Amino acid sequence: MDFDVKEISTLIKTRLEGYEFEAQGDEVGLVLESADGIARIGGLPNAMIGEMIEFESKIFGIVFNLETDEVVVIILGKKTDVRAGSWAKCTARIMQVPVGNALLGRIVNAIGDPIDGKGPVNTEKFRAVECKVPGVIDRLPVSVPLQTGYKVVDGLIPIGRGQRELIIGDRQTGKTTLALDAIINQKDTGVLCIYVAIGKKSASIVEVAEILRVNGAMDYTIIVDASADDPASMQYLAPYSGTAMAEEFMHTYQKDVLVIYDDLTKHANAYRMISLLLKRPPGREAFPGDIFYLHARLLERSARLSKELGGGSITSFPIIETQKGDISTYVPTNVISITDGQIFLQSDLFYSGFRPAINAGISVSRVGGMAQIEAIRKLSGKLRLELARYKEKESFTAFASELDEETQKQLKRGKILVEILKQDKHKPIPVEEQVVNIYLATSGILEDLEIHDIKAAETFIMTSVRTKHADIFDTIRSTHKLTKETEEQMVKVIKEAISAFQIKKA
Repeated sequence: MDFDVKEISTLIKTRLEGYEFEAQGDEVGLVLESADGIARIGGLPNAMIGEMIEFESKIFGIVFNLETDEVVVIILGKKTDVRAGSWAKCTARIMQVPVGNALLGRIVNAIGDPIDGKGPVNTEKFRAVECKVPGVIDRLPVSVPLQTGYKVVDGLIPIGRGQRELIIGDRQTGKTTLALDAIINQKDTGVLCIYVAIGKKSASIVEVAEILRVNGAMDYTIIVDASADDPASMQYLAPYSGTAMAEEFMHTYQKDVLVIYDDLTKHANAYRMISLLLKRPPGREAFPGDIFYLHARLLERSARLSKELGGGSITSFPIIETQKGDISTYVPTNVISITDGQIFLQSDLFYSGFRPAINAGISVSRVGGMAQIEAIRKLSGKLRLELARYKEKESFTAFASELDEETQKQLKRGKILVEILKQDKHKPIPVEEQVVNIYLATSGILEDLEIHDIKAAETFIMTSVRTKHADIFDTIRSTHKLTKETEEQMVKVIKEAISAFQIKKA
């Protein structure tokens, strides 16, 4: 068969007309050194700070340093999986994690991979773990309450959506319990929650997940776990990953989100470890000089967005652990200066039986009454005043042998107030019930009862109002106000319940 070369050439040109040739290739380098979770790679001249690097073993790392002849990468996985002499390639992607509704109810690690045994996370959405924070013009003032369900917090240290409220205290004083109860209290409010666990034991995370599941809170919660046996790189990355997941809900779905960072002390320790391995110069308490910036760029992402941007919000509860109540050390003072207030939990109060063990004297919210409903705001001023008077008189009694009648009366009222403010864990109280509780504490209506009967009387009164006069709660819940008519009705009901309690007790 004879072939017409000219005809074949014309045919090939016709077929290839409009076809664009594009050569694709990966930028691949060589791992020069790998030790202690740090890899030094040569041959990646176009690598970017924060870029994801894929290793031969199919795990990833993040570019942390750009040096003259090499890049330094922290390994997001087992350090033994990356060996000197293996290859590593650029991905041209800044570190990102999966986001979206598919993550709700799941437990994931710092890079968003599921670790709860429930299969893969079905989402195609990803978001960079670090991004530019909203500017001042893009934010609204914090004025919408975020109720924690704790009388002492919502009455004295109110928190608003978009706020950053530090929870600080010694080990085993109830910091995590307070945060978990705040999550439980968001049920049916539309607020989504993200719990970021840093440096905790795996058994603790299982316990946290079970508490949330039993109380029906896992359906609207994501747990991001960087446990104690995970590399320091994962513990460093976890809070940024959790915030990226929260930002997806805030920006894309215009949702309100509560993020718990438990705790940033271990986060700072992980970053210190990484920095010292990278031979960055140590500063105060061996922390690197940018430790303040580390937490500032994390917590500044909490905001309440303007209506033009959808009006969503991120409220953050960073947790810091202190040693013997000392809040003057480096990391606590840094985080205190970044946040909008702090809830200080005290060991002495915890062991004396006052729980939650919140020291209302040095705890503060810089938002104040703007983040309270009107009914709570109306009563909280008197609550704070009565508590301050009690603390003053209590310290005075240590030096006085005899007390006048007025002082004894104030002391008893203070003791009643303290009893009312006590609250069991994992039992957050709706805001309308808190109004009645705070009224009981500040009105003097329980003064005829013995101190040891106060908690029983409180339970009896609240049950009576809840079952026989629920319209009082309905009115407060719907209007957020305590009108004169509602207050008169409430007083009448309370007095009837007190009489019934005394008869029953007798």
